[in-house]
Amino acid sequence: MSDETDDRNILPTTTAEPLSRAIGERYLTYALSTIMHRALPDARDGLKPVHRRILYAMRELKLSPAGGFRKSAKISGDVMGNYHPHGDAAIYDAMARLAQDFNMRYPLVDGQGNFGNIDGDNPAASRYTEARLTFAAEALMEGLAENAVDFRPNYDGTLEEPVVLPAAFPNLLANGSSGIAVGMATNIPPHNLHELIEACLHLIKSPDARDETLVGFVPGPDFPTGGVIVEPREAILEAYRTGRGSFRTRARWSVEDLGRGTWNIVVTEIPFQVQKSKLIERLAEIIQTKKIPLLADVRDESADDIRIVLEPRSKNVDPEMLMGMLFRNSDLETRFSLNMNVLIDGRTPKVCSLKEVLRAFLDHRREVLIRRSQHRMEKIDHRLEVLEGFITAFLNLDRVIDIIRYDADPKAALMAEDWGRKQVRATSEKDYVSPLTLPHTDDGLSEVQVEAILNMRLRSLRKLEEMELLKEQDELMRERADLDDLLGSDTLQWAKIADQLRETQKAFGKDAPGGARRTGFADAAEVEDVPLEAMIEKEPITVICSKMGWIRAMKGHQALDAEVKFKDGDEGRFVFHAETTDKILLAGSNGRFYTLLGANLPGGRGMGEPVRLMVDLPNEADIVDLLIYRTGDRLIVASSAGEGFTVPVDEVVAQTRAGKQVMNLADGVKMVVCKPVSGDHVAIVSKNRKLLVFPLTELPDMTRGKGVRLQKYNMARGRQGVLELDGGLSDVTTFTLADGLSWAMPNGNTRTETGIADWIGRRAGVGKAPPHGFPRDNRFT
Repeated sequence: MSDETDDRNILPTTTAEPLSRAIGERYLTYALSTIMHRALPDARDGLKPVHRRILYAMRELKLSPAGGFRKSAKISGDVMGNYHPHGDAAIYDAMARLAQDFNMRYPLVDGQGNFGNIDGDNPAASRYTEARLTFAAEALMEGLAENAVDFRPNYDGTLEEPVVLPAAFPNLLANGSSGIAVGMATNIPPHNLHELIEACLHLIKSPDARDETLVGFVPGPDFPTGGVIVEPREAILEAYRTGRGSFRTRARWSVEDLGRGTWNIVVTEIPFQVQKSKLIERLAEIIQTKKIPLLADVRDESADDIRIVLEPRSKNVDPEMLMGMLFRNSDLETRFSLNMNVLIDGRTPKVCSLKEVLRAFLDHRREVLIRRSQHRMEKIDHRLEVLEGFITAFLNLDRVIDIIRYDADPKAALMAEDWGRKQVRATSEKDYVSPLTLPHTDDGLSEVQVEAILNMRLRSLRKLEEMELLKEQDELMRERADLDDLLGSDTLQWAKIADQLRETQKAFGKDAPGGARRTGFADAAEVEDVPLEAMIEKEPITVICSKMGWIRAMKGHQALDAEVKFKDGDEGRFVFHAETTDKILLAGSNGRFYTLLGANLPGGRGMGEPVRLMVDLPNEADIVDLLIYRTGDRLIVASSAGEGFTVPVDEVVAQTRAGKQVMNLADGVKMVVCKPVSGDHVAIVSKNRKLLVFPLTELPDMTRGKGVRLQKYNMARGRQGVLELDGGLSDVTTFTLADGLSWAMPNGNTRTETGIADWIGRRAGVGKAPPHGFPRDNRFT
């Protein structure tokens, strides 16, 4: 058999493992990738990989704050091609956010063009915008060229990228961060850099500082959009101590006097991450639905700044009360959740306290300082070696020139020459004498020194150049000694870090442009719940509702029998006098009660509006009754099956469009009666013309239920032999027995019957035929 045949018979190696383990391992790999490389920021520089790669790529493109701009498409393309193999749209969105001053407290990208706005509009396409780094971004990357941090290969191994940035300031807290990983999330608000550095300086001075002390330096977030934090200090302290909590933030507003007692409210700052356009829409909806009748109009007069004008309905309105209601019903007040879930040392996710986050930053700064110092020492050592060679050449200039002119291999000759040990003392015109002794070169010059000598320019062979070399050597030796002391002393290291932080504070602190705190603090002035009717100007209205459910409210108390127009095929059903402050109760045949406000009813011009647009009354449900809410009253409700009960009117008031279920109904049964209780007896009449009277005390008082049987109905065999209810409830009323039972006559008059002893029985009886003259429609009204 040939080798080719053998190769064809070789089968691929396969392994078998349980499905649960295979899926678990692969999902765990995905979860770790999401946590470490996408969603959670690093506690040291406060950046996610995509943001870190954007800044590094812009640095490689030399987009310094003092330089020119480059097209965003070029930047996102370089980031995608060199460091971040994901979609360019996602990269551009991340870069655009770094340039938005309403999202970033200290923007890291300087954008030119449309990078979005606080209204929620998206940035322009990347081909239309340009960008460069800001000074804050440069501060984050200061020291990258000095071996301050580790580098790792990029995704294809052709380039290198920093694992973390040196970070001259605690960017995690300064700019905040948010993200959702697998099984965990993070949400960190921005803070004031001046306050953060003050807390860091105190933590350097007192490593065991308590959280209470640090919160004294960092009292709370500092949002780029300003606003006012009204969260109690105890809650803020607990949030920073545990790493979890929330901050209640309100818009900043003031009262603008318009003269003659009139005024407007002007909102100049809105809560963080609230889209102004959505806020205006919500306020307009509140006005349209008359949810807050005190508010008459809202206008957006914003330009570069925010100016939202709120116009009250009356100058007698209390501004504090109006704003208190708007805070409860709109995004003029929001809660920003705090969840400081970050990566410690770039590997371990942990929910950290304020102290732990600052400590992680300070420890990172110390490591950066040590690495930069060591890198500088290496550079100094290399330069000192070169200087030693230069000075040796100056002391033996004639011999060096001879070797270079006449030797066939000057490099090897210079390295082989024994230059001896000499004391370096060179004097300038100012009698300068170097206090240092040149290290001896018994073994000749090194290759580095010889290369430097051979590359030396002829113009450098001057006495003045020799003096400059000796001075440079002197300065470098002193600097090296200082660095050596720094690396050997923790105290000197922390002092150096404190000095660096003070320099950063000077550049970006409260005295720098845009560095002052924007978000204020205040106690939440809670407004007591005010009855809705107390906020409405009381005016008389006439409520009209048609048979098809079109409702309107005419101004004033019109005559109830006045002629009113309705749509074709429609006619009037309910008409009564009310006030704009009244609550109108709507009883539906589905057993639910709905609440309308007199002030919210459509005006009397036109035909009104369908009531089903105001409440969620199903199309198959009819309106049983409309009545004015009067606290303390009681209602009697009854179903078509002859069951019912009484209910306090306060228990049927609904707070939402969906209404409130009061009567439970079986299939095919409807609520047909809802009337105010007045008197001591109940009169009920069935469709098969049976009248029964019994004491009101036999009815239970309930808040919700099916009720009890009011009248008994027999079963009769109807069409096709199906058993049907013989009759069913037609109408119910309550009355005072001593005054007699009344009902409406066809001629419009009312008849009262006092001799009704023959119809009095017990509840759930059948009853008997009503008195002579009782209406043929079997209804009392």
